[in-house]
Amino acid sequence: MPETDVLPGAEPWSAEGGPHGALVLHGFTGNPQSMRGLAEAFAGAGFAVEMPLLPGHGTTLDDMLTTTWDDWSAAAESAYQALAARCDRVVVAGLSMGGTLTAWLGTRHADAIAGLVLINAAIDPPAPEFRRMLQDMLDQGHTVMPAIGSDIADPDAKELAYEGTPIAPLLTLIAADDAILPRLGDITCPVLIMTSTQDHVVPPLSSDILATKVSGPVERVTLERSYHVATLDYDKDVINESAVDFARKVTSSA
Repeated sequence: MPETDVLPGAEPWSAEGGPHGALVLHGFTGNPQSMRGLAEAFAGAGFAVEMPLLPGHGTTLDDMLTTTWDDWSAAAESAYQALAARCDRVVVAGLSMGGTLTAWLGTRHADAIAGLVLINAAIDPPAPEFRRMLQDMLDQGHTVMPAIGSDIADPDAKELAYEGTPIAPLLTLIAADDAILPRLGDITCPVLIMTSTQDHVVPPLSSDILATKVSGPVERVTLERSYHVATLDYDKDVINESAVDFARKVTSSA
């Protein structure tokens, strides 16, 4: 059976460069389109870049229904290993679930990763009532709930995200949050946390939890004008400049 075509603009992206690298990870139901500007900013600064398309994303919603956290984290790990094999030092950057994956990689490779960039990262698990609602919907035969994509203040910007949220995969992301939360202290590298003050998908509290629980030095940037998909929003240039400056700093340190 042929593979589903990738949506135009949702393709994975990479760039030669070096000696240092940047791994860029997109969010849940999104794809590399939302992170292309940041990936290109890293490449423009001379970094080698890998930006994978996570399994089930960037094609059709049906393709995502059978995927789980294990699939996405395995893809992120594979992309990290490929980049680390050709670079001296690696920075990892992620938006939303991409931020969850970024933190997860930070707990696994604490001594190897030079720094983490987390943009509206999904870390704080939702309330038990929300989980029960999701499970009840599944039990009633529902597989998809309303979309969470394209939470953007700029009316001229749009995220190329699915027009629906797959419930069973979302539950696996929530379970991953449960597992990652107590391990955040294992993150010892420098961390840059960027947070929108108005986010209708991930509460800003998630960034506060990250800032208090990681063991490495923390820098914070507040995104006053953007919603959740800040990499496509009014503060995208702030994000790109801050991330590149941070990556240069942490990869140049001894």
